[in-house]
Amino acid sequence: MELRVIDKTDEELRIEIAGEDHTFMNVLKGQLLETDGVAAATYDMNPEQSGGQTEPILSIKTEDGLDPLDALGQAATGVSENLRTLYDDIEAAFADADAAEA
Repeated sequence: MELRVIDKTDEELRIEIAGEDHTFMNVLKGQLLETDGVAAATYDMNPEQSGGQTEPILSIKTEDGLDPLDALGQAATGVSENLRTLYDDIEAAFADADAAEA
């Protein structure tokens, strides 16, 4: 994954996230929207409407003094924690199924 900051202000960030698709971008956008201080989060990867751009561009707008890079870091941590919880739950379900078969 390659990241390239396109624009950054105190309350807004536009960043290209190369090599990702709708699956990852929707998860990240959803986590951003659950992050306190994030007013808006969206992404664009439509090449016809974006002058040929094919890599997703994430846009974040924050409020209450939250730096958009900090918001992105918080969201990335949240995604990682959710995936760890899912993995642990799957492992536990398999262990329970194995124990029931024994």
